Amino acid sequence: MSNCNSGGCSGCSHSSGCGHAKNPVDFKINPYETTKIKNIIGVVSGKGGVGKSLVTSMLASEMARKGYKVGIMDGDITGPSIPKYFGLKGNATSNEEGKIYPVVTKNDIKVMSINLLLENETDPVVWRGPVVAGVIKQFYQEVLWEELDYLFIDLPPGTGDVPLTIFQSLPIDGIVVVTTPNELVEIIVKKAIKMAKLMNVPVLGLVENMSYLKCPCCNEEISVFGESKIEKISKELNITTFSKVPVNTEISKATESGKIYELKEDFLYDIVERIEIL
Repeated sequence: MSNCNSGGCSGCSHSSGCGHAKNPVDFKINPYETTKIKNIIGVVSGKGGVGKSLVTSMLASEMARKGYKVGIMDGDITGPSIPKYFGLKGNATSNEEGKIYPVVTKNDIKVMSINLLLENETDPVVWRGPVVAGVIKQFYQEVLWEELDYLFIDLPPGTGDVPLTIFQSLPIDGIVVVTTPNELVEIIVKKAIKMAKLMNVPVLGLVENMSYLKCPCCNEEISVFGESKIEKISKELNITTFSKVPVNTEISKATESGKIYELKEDFLYDIVERIEIL
């Protein structure tokens, strides 16, 4: 339900305005003048803990491996994970105008995260929604991204202030939705997808994380967290592209060591191919 009522249109989810607005409202913002980004991809989930940051990191690394210029905006301000996955330490720097240089990973991905601006990476960010949404806008407008083929945005879970701000303010070319084989997650994922469609943002594909465990002895796929629901969801919502990411020790080692870019197997090739043809 939007906040649109006889008292005003503050917080309305309809980016083009509504019956109470005399003229359509354009919330779009522009990046810094030297920034040229060809494609912006959001990675979303209905709830936390499903592997959204992992999928963002893997997608960005695969596109970088293919030779594209790639950046990651860590939009999960209160729960940033991207620097950890790439082993990034220290703080981002700025120029004389106060514009921020993104930190570059060992595989040449430009990254901006709130953890790269904090004195201590364990310091909590205790901000209300509008402040967090404002920081996201600053990450887009005041970071010197320069030329990028793809900017991946790791969005916070849910359908609140920050996803709404990003969908309304940035020229999103599409989203990738991350889920797990869980009945509750399935319901919440559908909410996220329906929100994207409401905002006219294309859904490029679905990723089911922790989809199965492959037995080291017989290669049988074991459904540790329940039967996969990705095909069912895709069919119901008419989404043609999806990938499955298994429970895998190599993935865990790569994230814990801050070397996600060294992961050799491309579990997301279907999604990567879909993104590449944008």
